[in-house]
Amino acid sequence: MSSINVINEFLESKKFAIAGLSRDPKAFSRVVYKELSDIGYDITPVNPYAEEIEGKKCYKSVDELPKEVDRLLIMTKKNDTDDILTSAINKGMKSVWVQQTCNTKKTMSIAKAHNYKNLVTKQCIFMYANPVSVHRFHRVLKQMFGLMPK
Repeated sequence: MSSINVINEFLESKKFAIAGLSRDPKAFSRVVYKELSDIGYDITPVNPYAEEIEGKKCYKSVDELPKEVDRLLIMTKKNDTDDILTSAINKGMKSVWVQQTCNTKKTMSIAKAHNYKNLVTKQCIFMYANPVSVHRFHRVLKQMFGLMPK
């Protein structure tokens, strides 16, 4: 489980990229994009198949991201996760969050092999980034059972 310090460090800048931001406006990654943008997060799209999403320039890869974007939320299919994580680590990203269900059996070992400590895995960003909708209730439950700090 990811430490609350790593989670808070990821969220403190309010600026990050989403790798795997879908072109489909009904996809979960787009819900994340919209709801977090609406509460003040500055999110940069990464999708190799789109020129722009929601009116923002879309980058084809993590390697193309501007240097000032130093945090990455990975919301890709599992078969892309580890390559994107490796690219982010090699690029020198300050912090990476692999959205729950996107991690693979190799995700943690890749981070360990690179001595990369600022990785969040197996967590939903909605639980921590000013919880929205039903996630408020989930957060209260996790706190009640000691699965996350209050």
